[in-house]
Amino acid sequence: MSISPAVRGFAILIVIAAAITAFQLQLALSVVLLILRIAFLAAIAFFLYVLWRNNRHEIATWSTRARVVFYGAAALAMLDIAAAFVTTFPSGGAEALAFFVVLAACGYAMFRVWRSEHTYGY
Repeated sequence: MSISPAVRGFAILIVIAAAITAFQLQLALSVVLLILRIAFLAAIAFFLYVLWRNNRHEIATWSTRARVVFYGAAALAMLDIAAAFVTTFPSGGAEALAFFVVLAACGYAMFRVWRSEHTYGY
């Protein structure tokens, strides 16, 4: 008898959920999820550090204004993501909208600075 992979996956999830409920492991699960949140935030920070390290010589040739805007937008985006992870992820519509608007504004500012520094006289 062959069980489809989707059914097998759902069965595994149901068994795990039943075990957590039966043994009252909600506290342990919340601790594991908190550790995973912190690890994910550290992974994002490490990825951004590697990107910066590979491109720091090029960024050093930019104007002071461009560097301040670029690094400021990156820092604000990182703070926005960290605030969303430290607190409960935006629970309301207005909070979620503010989170995504700030992230989009930071991305746009960084893109515009990068684009203006790579025009090569056009």
